[in-house]
Amino acid sequence: MNGNERRIAGFLLAGGTESVLHGICNRTRSPREGTILVTPSLEAGLYDAIVAARAVICGSGGPTGHMQSLCRGRGIPVLRVDEADLADLDGEVTLYLESASIVVGPQPSAQSADGVHALDGLGSACAVIADLQDITTINACGPDAARVESFFIREEFLCLALGLSPLDAMAGGPAAVAAYGQAVGGRLCGFVQALLPGQRLVLRMLDLRSDHAADVTETAPVAVEPNPEMGLHGARWLLGSVAYRDALHAVLSTLRKRLGDEADRVGISVPFVRDETEFSQLRAHLDLPDGVPLSAFIETPSAVHATSAMCAAGVSELFVGMKDLVQFYLAADRGNHLVADSYRTRHPAVLDGVRRVVEAARAAGTPVRVFSLASDLDHYLDNLPTPDGYMMCTAELQQMLLRPRSRT
Repeated sequence: MNGNERRIAGFLLAGGTESVLHGICNRTRSPREGTILVTPSLEAGLYDAIVAARAVICGSGGPTGHMQSLCRGRGIPVLRVDEADLADLDGEVTLYLESASIVVGPQPSAQSADGVHALDGLGSACAVIADLQDITTINACGPDAARVESFFIREEFLCLALGLSPLDAMAGGPAAVAAYGQAVGGRLCGFVQALLPGQRLVLRMLDLRSDHAADVTETAPVAVEPNPEMGLHGARWLLGSVAYRDALHAVLSTLRKRLGDEADRVGISVPFVRDETEFSQLRAHLDLPDGVPLSAFIETPSAVHATSAMCAAGVSELFVGMKDLVQFYLAADRGNHLVADSYRTRHPAVLDGVRRVVEAARAAGTPVRVFSLASDLDHYLDNLPTPDGYMMCTAELQQMLLRPRSRT
């Protein structure tokens, strides 16, 4: 470094495809293509600015927050620094991902390339995506793209990309509800057309916590909850919304009308479900036709212990959502950097819970997939029974598909 540069130490929340990035800081909330977004915190209202950014520097949050996950899926690096250091981030900066540090000034220096991850043992992969571009990115990865059997997307990410306000739509009457469902269904049709033969798409139904919902609604009332992570969201909220049931029927009707039998390539999944009773209640509440499969996410200890019962209740597939599961097993908020040392994705208690899910699902003949960060995959492969496949964010999975595999 020269005398005009300052190095700021940080914590890497999400990696990218490059080890060194140089750019101009964007301290506004407006999208500026190719800049480094600097913000106190990541939130849904910054969606346009985030997806336009080359990288993000923030002052709070953990590695598995929703917007951090969006960045990881898009290959947008995220570095967290002390909030006091944010004021120094202006003009040109260089991010060094391997050392999780930032140099303020015009002179970048070289760093070595990222490590190589093996594809062996990945199984039938599921790519966690944020938009249509992610499907085309994965399917352009050559022959190994065939390893990706499915793509998973959160409904709230579709809403962000489409500029939809779901709670406002749910409160807007039958016409607004139908229009919302048709918009989501129409977008999903475009996703299906980008799939390779044998691939499918999984839609995780709307799961807006109250703190996130407040950022994307204009007129609908949103309850103020003391602990939104454990509040009215996921299956709990879905069970109380007749409007969402009607919106989902509009989604399914749009898919069937426009895609015919190809609509079967789109599955739906229940978020944040507690146990088999809640799953069965929600299936009945949604009034799904008998032939429509319904999968579910295992994200709480209660769902871990209810795995066998959920399989018996007819769940079509299980997805182990590690990000929430870790925080509830270890009582460590995944978005709170003050307890980051306690949030351990390889903790023995967490792995014991995942092992129970995989073994119960395999015994019942129910497909099961486990989410993994690239940095955890080898550890999971060595310490967990083999699931049907692993779920990974787009950018991390892309790196694995494009790089040589290690061979023994």
